[in-house]
Amino acid sequence: MGIMDRVRGELVDIIEWLEDNRSTMAWRFPRYNNEIKNGAQLIVREGQEALFVYRGQLADRYGPGNYQLVSENMPVMSTLQGWPHGFKSPFRSEVYFVNTRPITDLRWGTANPITIRDQDFGMVQVRANGLCVVRVVDSPTFLRQVIGTDSNVDSDEIAELLRRTITTAFSEMLIETGVGAIDLQARQRELAAKLQDYVQSKINQQYGLACEAIELNISLPDEITQAMTRGVARGLEEKGYYGNVGDMNRFQQGRAADAMLGAATNEGGGGASDFLGAGMGMAMGQQFAQNFQNQQVPAQGAQPGPGAAQPGPPPLPTAQVFHVEQNGQSAGPFPIEQLRTLNLTPQTLVWTPALTGWTPAGQVPALASLFGQTPPLPPRS
Repeated sequence: MGIMDRVRGELVDIIEWLEDNRSTMAWRFPRYNNEIKNGAQLIVREGQEALFVYRGQLADRYGPGNYQLVSENMPVMSTLQGWPHGFKSPFRSEVYFVNTRPITDLRWGTANPITIRDQDFGMVQVRANGLCVVRVVDSPTFLRQVIGTDSNVDSDEIAELLRRTITTAFSEMLIETGVGAIDLQARQRELAAKLQDYVQSKINQQYGLACEAIELNISLPDEITQAMTRGVARGLEEKGYYGNVGDMNRFQQGRAADAMLGAATNEGGGGASDFLGAGMGMAMGQQFAQNFQNQQVPAQGAQPGPGAAQPGPPPLPTAQVFHVEQNGQSAGPFPIEQLRTLNLTPQTLVWTPALTGWTPAGQVPALASLFGQTPPLPPRS
């Protein structure tokens, strides 16, 4: 430091920190030979704390406010330097400003997957990442354990320290809670709160920091995710449900409709598949019309209320339709005219509400015209 810097340091009598970013966690006030004049002004702003260090030992601490540095306002420093009746300028001391506002942009993640024992999948490797919000709550501990003799401490310097701490806490939490792989992602909010408690217990006494919030995102291996998806679909199918809609019969009808739609949109398809795609809308429309008519027919014996409109004539009878067994699945319903294009055999199973169960088509009188009639033998003369 040159002569002008030394003179300027002796003339300056205001000690303050005007930070311009939120990532700086601590800063040492620069002064030639750390000399401070008698009666100098100390300005500590909101979100800051000032620490005086004399010969490596913490002396006085100051919260937000404006202070005149005289012996009356520096009890610890006066004791350490032996000022029974005040002091003569200058005196030597290091001044550290600590940022006590929350640091919100600390990202963390598990560098290597964490292996847990799962009762369904055996050994599973889990990864996690997220954001962590920390704040200095114990400035003396932070000074001793983190700042040391550094003139400037940035949040990046403690990021790696926090990553290791959070990763260790995450591993310990998974082992202690024993949550299975299937429940990990569904309970992320609950596990994040537990992880915050784990991290808080480690960094408070060791580094003087507080973990005010933590975000947790858990990632499972692709093989586990696919196995879970297949298991859920298989369980729904075995129970006769597909999602939250209908029973197994409705599920099978939906699958048959998807198959017919795929055949109709296949550029290489032809023959009966093309006709099925063209006639599917008509059959679905007829089914909808039939359901609507059933809903509109009043209950037998019910009388219209006063002022109610008289019912119109009954609807015309609709053509009989049949469900057809194709490749072990139910397709349809189809009208008789449309069944002529499906190349049915007398052994093909069909069903309609008038039948008690699936019946070979050759045994249904209404479908006899599809297979022709064998003429009787002529009488012998």
